[in-house]
Amino acid sequence: MSPARDERDRIRAAMDRILGGTPEHSNGALTIVALATEASVPRNALTQRHTDLKNEFYETVRARGGTPDSEQRLRKQVRKLKERRAADAKEIARWKADVEGLVGALHQATTENQLLRQELAERTSVIRALPVQLRRPTAPAQPGHRGWRDEDDDGAVPE
Repeated sequence: MSPARDERDRIRAAMDRILGGTPEHSNGALTIVALATEASVPRNALTQRHTDLKNEFYETVRARGGTPDSEQRLRKQVRKLKERRAADAKEIARWKADVEGLVGALHQATTENQLLRQELAERTSVIRALPVQLRRPTAPAQPGHRGWRDEDDDGAVPE
């Protein structure tokens, strides 16, 4: 598709309207998207065919002391990403410290386990395996509910 003959003129007129603060067809943002909308041309007309007009638009915005909205958005996003990266670096450092501590604890437990197995095999010390006891939940039962008991000192249940 070939560009319309008056495309450059429409883009220049749209630049004047946006920079003058009187947009007719766009939101007036200092972006290429708004400029293309204002000029009623596709965005690629500015990014591919008329890059000189795109650059002129951005140069004019900067010369007036303004920063294009797209650049402001990108700078804000970069700032947030840098903050997030710094926070992630702190978190990674904490994880590394935790890993070092956990590796040390694992090493100590492994060493102790080896020593205990060796002592058990040599029978040089008295090591006995304790029986495993299953425990009931320790949640207190309410009076009148199943499982509730009121024991005297002798273990008898009152009537």
